[in-house]
Amino acid sequence: IYYSSPNIAKKFHIGHLRSTIVGNFIANLKAALGHEVIRINYLGDWGMQFGLLGVGFQRFGNKEKLKSSPLQHLFEVYVQINKAAEDESIKKLAKDFFRKLEEHDEQTLSLWKQFRDFSIEEYIQIYKRLGVHFDEYSGESFYQEKSKEVLKILEDKGLLQKTTKGTGIVDLSEKKDLSSFSTVMRSDGTSLYITRQVSPFVDLAAAIDRMNKHSCDTMIYVTDKSQSNHFQHVFQILKLMGYDWAERCQHVSFGLVQGMKTRRGEVIFLEDVLNEVRSRVLQNMASAKTTKEVEDPVETAEKVGLAALIIQDFRGLLSSDYQFSWDRALQSRGDTGMFLQYTHARLHSLEQMHGNEQLTDVNVACLQEPDAISVLQHLLRYDEVLYRSSQDLQPKHIVSYLLTLSHLAAVAHKTLPVKGSAPELAQARLCLFQAARSVLANGMKLLGITPVTQM
Repeated sequence: IYYSSPNIAKKFHIGHLRSTIVGNFIANLKAALGHEVIRINYLGDWGMQFGLLGVGFQRFGNKEKLKSSPLQHLFEVYVQINKAAEDESIKKLAKDFFRKLEEHDEQTLSLWKQFRDFSIEEYIQIYKRLGVHFDEYSGESFYQEKSKEVLKILEDKGLLQKTTKGTGIVDLSEKKDLSSFSTVMRSDGTSLYITRQVSPFVDLAAAIDRMNKHSCDTMIYVTDKSQSNHFQHVFQILKLMGYDWAERCQHVSFGLVQGMKTRRGEVIFLEDVLNEVRSRVLQNMASAKTTKEVEDPVETAEKVGLAALIIQDFRGLLSSDYQFSWDRALQSRGDTGMFLQYTHARLHSLEQMHGNEQLTDVNVACLQEPDAISVLQHLLRYDEVLYRSSQDLQPKHIVSYLLTLSHLAAVAHKTLPVKGSAPELAQARLCLFQAARSVLANGMKLLGITPVTQM
């Protein structure tokens, strides 16, 4: 599964949040269903912008700042050099820098490698906050040489055609009338990468290499829907090249999030959103009458805040754009991540109150009340819901299942007291609530949420 894929030397953009949480969900789900999953972060780490950034760093860069806050510093350098880039001489220098990079000039490569290493280090900190990890960090830079081999295969198989302008294209139409084609090479013979368009070469090379290495059953790419066309072309070209496993490649696309603003205004960096949601949850916790003394309020607020973001994101179809709303996300009653966390914490404290004992020999036959039966019947549907999510890779099925479970458990919590009931009945009810909490926790973890035990 390929997901997240930020561009190195740039701060983690809010636009990459959806790819990160959706990819993480799919990876968690497939792993829970018994598949061996390889989680790949395929970085944007090549292209003309590094020519510009390299020149910018030579002019405005500061090695100390690069060490202490790499992405912030590189962002500032990039803004400065972009202003200067109207100048033709700067453009030429940037082209020269990138050419040296492609020719593996040691000094140039070493600076680029620093940008890359520092970026990944900083990303890992953000991923930690999101509860996300990767098995492999790869990137476009890895496939520069292999892209040339792809070009040769296309030529050998007679798939590469030249237009009158000299551009290289692959005909994808059924009748071979060029009604559908993919442009793979500029007229000057360079790969499209230099023009800032996404060239299929790199993705073709990466897919072939991955398949040779891992011989996977499925390869899933998680990116926004603007890239749907690109991946369709990539999979079609792979088929034309004779790779029948192209049928097993899949693009999971998603819409855009609108209206993500912090108190300071429009936000573009993920860190600002995570800090904002944490501070808002802390405020809510401080003003709520029901809040118990929490051991680590900041840590709890972080987990609850992330749940609020994820549930708001996952409630609808992934392909839809949606309007983000802080007020909606942070309601403690209603279909929100806050409500799931609150229910989990309540069920947990119920277990603690009754000594967390391992229940054996429970007589479940005494659970006759309609509210108990509703919870039981709902619990039975869990694997069916996982299977459904696994079929269409949509988290919304699990989200609505968990929200319903929380509502049913909240009602049962009121109408089926454990305390003061006959011992046999108390045991059976406790067992029911434990099962509900356990399924709730497992479902939340699949979605990328860490359940809290106090709130």
